[in-house]
Amino acid sequence: MQSHVDVKSILKDYELTLQDLDKANFLEPNNAFILQSRGDVKNMLKDYQRTLENLNKANFFKPNNGFILQSHGDVKRILDDYQGALEDLNNVIVLELNNAFIL
Repeated sequence: MQSHVDVKSILKDYELTLQDLDKANFLEPNNAFILQSRGDVKNMLKDYQRTLENLNKANFFKPNNGFILQSHGDVKRILDDYQGALEDLNNVIVLELNNAFIL
């Protein structure tokens, strides 16, 4: 399923990508990677509230994951929640001291 999702994303067919991820999520509802991927696609579709919902669920199943927190902070920044974004990104710095993309 993952390569199927990757190809559709590369082709910018986000709606079909999301359909595949929804199927995967139905089969594995507690999979943080699937939830994060759904959040990434929702972000590409500019559905920021649903992006945060998926990232929150992903963080629940895989807490303290730098990639999830970084994505979460990026979306909060887009939504002008600068304090929330800063909190998320500061947490990433604590988790991943050598992550130059955060700085």
